[in-house]
Amino acid sequence: MIDTPVKLTQYSHGAGCGCKISPAILDKILHSPIAAQTDPRLLVGNDKRDDAAVLDLGNGTALISTTDFFMPIVDDAYDFGRIASANAISDVYAMGGKPVLAIAILGWPIDKLPPNVAQKVLEGSRAICAEAGIALAGGHSIDCPEPVFGLAVNGLVNIHQLKQNSTATAGCRLYLTKALGVGILSTAQKRGVLLEDDAAIALKSMVTLNKLGEVFGQLDGVKAMTDVTGFGLLGHLSEMCEGSGLSAVVEFENVPVIAGLDYYLDQQCFPGGTQRNWASYGHKVGALTDKQKYILADPQTSGGLLVAVSPDSTGEVEQILQDQGCPFQRLGWLKPQDDGPLITVV
Repeated sequence: MIDTPVKLTQYSHGAGCGCKISPAILDKILHSPIAAQTDPRLLVGNDKRDDAAVLDLGNGTALISTTDFFMPIVDDAYDFGRIASANAISDVYAMGGKPVLAIAILGWPIDKLPPNVAQKVLEGSRAICAEAGIALAGGHSIDCPEPVFGLAVNGLVNIHQLKQNSTATAGCRLYLTKALGVGILSTAQKRGVLLEDDAAIALKSMVTLNKLGEVFGQLDGVKAMTDVTGFGLLGHLSEMCEGSGLSAVVEFENVPVIAGLDYYLDQQCFPGGTQRNWASYGHKVGALTDKQKYILADPQTSGGLLVAVSPDSTGEVEQILQDQGCPFQRLGWLKPQDDGPLITVV
């Protein structure tokens, strides 16, 4: 008897970071009339809307703690494990830190999918953890209506090298280390129209670790950093702007974009998360074309790092990006807030 390959995306209503609750609804969930518990050791908490929590260990070093999980964005179980793990570990890199330990989070529909498929998810996770130099040291699992996987990750960072999304300064230049469009390609895959070459491009992007974050953590000229995931470039940039009290100008022609997206946009291949994103923060953004909206609000899974760099350090950062084969063209800049939109796209 020949085993029929399991296509994981058939068992979930969403895909990857496109499953994230919209920014507007998340604001309501996180809002509480009860004052949050304060701890003087907590350098970054939930109030910061940053990528991870950060706790001062009292010795010049801080603990970075984060978790991220989602439903399948690809059909292959091993690749799903790799993508979900790279995505979760990215939060540590986005804070300028070094990951040190991971714990698995697994939800599995045991009445629909055999355990050996879940085993392949974990194998993919272990492969990415090994690439990051950390152990997948345990975890927790539940019987769940849809397959869910992710990690809780801890990391370490020297406090003076900690990067946040709220510490940018006026004049900073903006860079993005991965091209946009993964959400569009993932939607095309679910609809069965994704070209084979484009599937390989999307997978390579999503399993690539954001190790550059640890490098950028050592640069004083990198003023702020975050990773671009489910809220799209505009969503995460708006968080950076609001946290830093700034506004942004984005030069659309300089934004790194996966080649060939027009083919899929012509077929209306964009995820539902794009519309939810736009409904949450579109009022903060100046006028856009439909194409610009579908790309700039596209939910990214295991997306790149959005880096705000002081003008006198752009040469050093661009050299690092070039050496690593990453996009290094400046996509925009930050400026003091005025009466105009929070983000202007030109």
